[in-house]
Amino acid sequence: MKEQQWTGTKANRPVPGPPFLNELPVNAAPSLAAVPATDCDVLVVGGGINGCGIARDLAGRGFRVVLCEKDDLASHTSSSSTKLIHGGLRYLEYYEFSLVRKALQDREVLLKSAPHIMWPLRFVMPHDPGMRPAWMIRIGLFMYDHLARREVLPGSRGIDLRRHAAGAPLKPRFERGFVYSDGWVDDARLVVLNALDARARGAEVLTRTRCTAAQRDAVGWTATLQTPAGARTLRARALVNAAGPWAESFLRGAARAAGDEPLATRHLRLVKGSHIVVPRVFEHDYAYIFQNPDKRIIFAIPYQEKFTLIGTTDVELDGDDPGAARIDREEIAYLCTQASRYFETPVTPADVVWSYSGVRPLLDDASGDPSAVTRDYLLESNTGAAPLLSVWGGKITTFRKLAQDAADEVGRMLGEARPAWTDGAFLPGGDLSGWLGARTGPARPDDDFERFVEAVQSRYAWLPAPLARRLARAYGARIALVLGDAASMADLGAQVAPGLHERELRYLCDEEWALDGDDVLWRRSKLGLHCTPAERERVAAWMRARQAREAEPLCN
Repeated sequence: MKEQQWTGTKANRPVPGPPFLNELPVNAAPSLAAVPATDCDVLVVGGGINGCGIARDLAGRGFRVVLCEKDDLASHTSSSSTKLIHGGLRYLEYYEFSLVRKALQDREVLLKSAPHIMWPLRFVMPHDPGMRPAWMIRIGLFMYDHLARREVLPGSRGIDLRRHAAGAPLKPRFERGFVYSDGWVDDARLVVLNALDARARGAEVLTRTRCTAAQRDAVGWTATLQTPAGARTLRARALVNAAGPWAESFLRGAARAAGDEPLATRHLRLVKGSHIVVPRVFEHDYAYIFQNPDKRIIFAIPYQEKFTLIGTTDVELDGDDPGAARIDREEIAYLCTQASRYFETPVTPADVVWSYSGVRPLLDDASGDPSAVTRDYLLESNTGAAPLLSVWGGKITTFRKLAQDAADEVGRMLGEARPAWTDGAFLPGGDLSGWLGARTGPARPDDDFERFVEAVQSRYAWLPAPLARRLARAYGARIALVLGDAASMADLGAQVAPGLHERELRYLCDEEWALDGDDVLWRRSKLGLHCTPAERERVAAWMRARQAREAEPLCN
């Protein structure tokens, strides 16, 4: 078996080789007449951020791509993050300089690609003299500022919390602090935008479709996909395993080699990260990073205007089903206790209005501390027969670079190297130039977005301002596709839940693969936080009725 492993750096990337068939021994190469026809070049298993990013990149290079996801897009880890575009300041303590630099290099690339769902955010770190000394924090922030070039984000500085707005909600003993820059992202919408772009470039995206079997032979893969309409057999030249927490179990179960060769050569360490959402703890737009006595950190972030998001934990997952991960009472107590060490008004379990847990698929590096396990990714290629690429690990901030490296390697394995293209490319809805006109000088993406909101409010003057802003945030320049020819609120159809009308629901069903109420309320949006149980049920009922109508047979 010929196998390559690398983490995405150019220095040790395998040199492109000849087409796969030419690598086979002469007596093993089948005749062209014996090679089965293929339905696609690449089958991507997994509809999280890595799978959708890889499908997008490959489709943009002209490869025929099919992506299958057993549930909804971003229904697990990729919608359960802390929702940050960041280099990972704390990783510097673990000497993860390469990972931090890689993430910092892509931070502004991502912010510019979709300013409607990503924007800069300033973080405040109160200084606790009993934790890390101030000189150590200054050195860490200096490195954070200079490991990669910054064009948009301001650098770090010290602040006097007795005078700064961010000091008001904190306990008086925190007098000094530091402020630095990172970014915020609507993680689930980021996944959907990658899937939309992949489809626009020719990929087929199949949700609620499980790959139940993938049989490998010398020149391709024969996959069985269980779709809502029944089983489908598909033939692909290469397979990408981007199943996240299920990546190892997929190789040990559904995927089969031609002989006895084991396909799973790695072990994943599944670490649960949980978050809580409480009513707004502070009024300003800064986020906080808090140091804890156990050497971990948690964030407290403005969320959905009325709330504060607090997380995350690092807990070894118990059980075999990553999809069943839920926050437990100990995690809730931990997050409340650590936040209450800093905030003047304590955060209690009774304050929690929502919580969620995601499972990080981290490479097992034998580290005793889950917080110390690397967040870097590893791409493992296997060319013992038809090409197989497995994605191990990763984080949202590095998804584009991971996808680019993965597409480079798939092209190499197929003998069809094609140029990268996503650096500088917009995600769907991210190009606001048609609304803003020519730019007279450099501007921050968040400034462009505010100008875009003004343009939306001008064009659709009949839209209430809060609804105009929410739609602009969710859809960016694609807002015209959502609103269509609507010229009044009546044209949006019935209001199914506050601020959510039938026209938007139809768009989400027709264009964004939404099938049930949770898809709409908790992934395509976070409107579930703003709805009563009765209002959430109305959305679910509307979606059920829609699906029932779609399932009705056509009349002859």
